[in-house]
Amino acid sequence: MRRLGAGAGRSPYAEATEATRSVEAARRACARLLGILEPSRLIFTSNGTSALNLAIHGILRPGDNVVTTVVEHNSVLRPLTAWRDRGEITLTYVPCDGSGCVDPDDVRRAIEPTTRLIAVSHASNVTGAIQPIAHIATLARERGVRTLVDAAQTAGHLPIDVVQLGVDLLATSGHKGLLGPLGTGLLYICPGLENLIDAVEQGGTGTRSDEDRQPTTMPDKYESGNANVPAILGLGAAIEYLAGRGVSVWHTQFQMQLERLRGGLVQIPGLRLFGPPAAGDSVALVSLTIEGYDPQEVAAVLDSTFHIQVRPGLHCAPLMHRALGTLDQGGTVRLSLGHFTTAEEVDAVLAALGELASS
Repeated sequence: MRRLGAGAGRSPYAEATEATRSVEAARRACARLLGILEPSRLIFTSNGTSALNLAIHGILRPGDNVVTTVVEHNSVLRPLTAWRDRGEITLTYVPCDGSGCVDPDDVRRAIEPTTRLIAVSHASNVTGAIQPIAHIATLARERGVRTLVDAAQTAGHLPIDVVQLGVDLLATSGHKGLLGPLGTGLLYICPGLENLIDAVEQGGTGTRSDEDRQPTTMPDKYESGNANVPAILGLGAAIEYLAGRGVSVWHTQFQMQLERLRGGLVQIPGLRLFGPPAAGDSVALVSLTIEGYDPQEVAAVLDSTFHIQVRPGLHCAPLMHRALGTLDQGGTVRLSLGHFTTAEEVDAVLAALGELASS
């Protein structure tokens, strides 16, 4: 008997098997980059926001307290606020200093007997300030509290080892420092924690299909439905590219460019620079304001006159801007350095901002 589909190329089963192998190869590449010992502990999501929501909605229970910071992006703030507004949890916000850095002692003092989770960004998406994650994770572990780290600003920019950091959950987008396509995200879940995190979606996984209950095995428990295989393969290829040179080498390059950028910006009269004064305490971004201009005007002039694109506004981090005193003035102008930014491009930005500030 002729097999169904014979003569029409590879069977759908063969193609599905090849796709599965390719996805798992991408998972292994991502895991290696982040120091994850068991690749199955890495969950693919549709973006960084989805990864954070899975962690938050999966782990929280009514009556919990969550400690977070004023530094956070709305992808952390809004799901937590939704729980609080329903009266199901309490929220404690830890302040930051003028550069956007959080003091671990403030985190320690904020922990209550009912605290289940500490949610903190690895680095501020407004000021670039890198947070002392390993210190925070240690004090959390001593109190039996779990840590969730938003690494959207650091993955691919800083060397990350989840074991050395001691974190329980780490989420990131794939399209930023990891150089992957839009529509990709990652969530790391430490060993054993899957028993405490509910799956927020249920459906087909291609495994245990004879059962009508969601599998409990990793990563199937959290990956229902068809994966965005092309995007995941693109992410895997991007991570292999990053790893080929080494994230530590990329990080050194970022620091050199950031020093060049910050060194020029502080020389411009009327320009106010936010963030840590030392480049080593920040990821490769800066925020600024120029006296006499709102951030949107600065961005519009840079785009139309100098063909330089920046991002003005509140950057989805309202509490951070309230802490910096920039909330009511429309936020800041953010400059972000990429893997392929050149010294000449940095100098062009400095020249444009200098001309704008003096006009």
